[in-house]
Amino acid sequence: QGKFTLLRDTRTDGSFLVHHFLSFYLRAGCKVCFVALLQSFSHYNIVAQKLGVSLTAAKERGQLVFLEGLKSCLDLLFGEEEEQSEQPSPLQFIRPLSSSESASNLKALFDFVRTSLNPAGSDSWKGPVLLVDDLSVLLSLGATPVAVLDFIHYCRVAVCSQLKGNIVVLVHSNEDSEDEENELVVNSLCHHSDLILWVEGLVTGFCKDVHGQIKIIRRVSLELMAEPDHVQIYQYKIQDKNVTFFARGLSAAVL
Repeated sequence: QGKFTLLRDTRTDGSFLVHHFLSFYLRAGCKVCFVALLQSFSHYNIVAQKLGVSLTAAKERGQLVFLEGLKSCLDLLFGEEEEQSEQPSPLQFIRPLSSSESASNLKALFDFVRTSLNPAGSDSWKGPVLLVDDLSVLLSLGATPVAVLDFIHYCRVAVCSQLKGNIVVLVHSNEDSEDEENELVVNSLCHHSDLILWVEGLVTGFCKDVHGQIKIIRRVSLELMAEPDHVQIYQYKIQDKNVTFFARGLSAAVL
């Protein structure tokens, strides 16, 4: 409880980790706020059904609060959001209501997260979880790196410190990229994470039996114990309903 987990992918797609954590926390009976900026609800629901979880049922019983970023952006850009609801959209920063409002202000998004995860009197969930897929999209929508980092900071205080919940965030990164803003956000988040799951594509290129490698970094140094971080490296193969992990060079195809 109270942990911040960073999912980082380079030269590959690390979304399989998002699907894992989503199904894992729902099965564990946690209250989940899922800020989905990359795919539609139906996409996540289809994958979750393969993993034995129904997102539709979780929404109906109040366990899952789902923000469909793609739909919210369209509603904002075409002006349908204001007519349907008096509440500001969580992604209101895309189109500020007034000239004095900062275009990179993510307060509405934070308020949405806090409201979604604040325990109600009838709630019996084990703990709150914030899941974001993927944070890099906020930069593409016009948010500044400072605004994104402020948003994560406030979420950590509200979810991890006050509610004793967990946060899982996916970011894309490319060390050779010229996108300095994204790399700034990624590097800053790495310094504050309790656990980093860094998925990388193979340097040697595509292989049908080994889809990439995952570096698991446990930030022991954050606990002021003067110990180096624990790092484990595995390779993996994604299958239809699960993922197989093995030590480097020990793929079943090789052995």
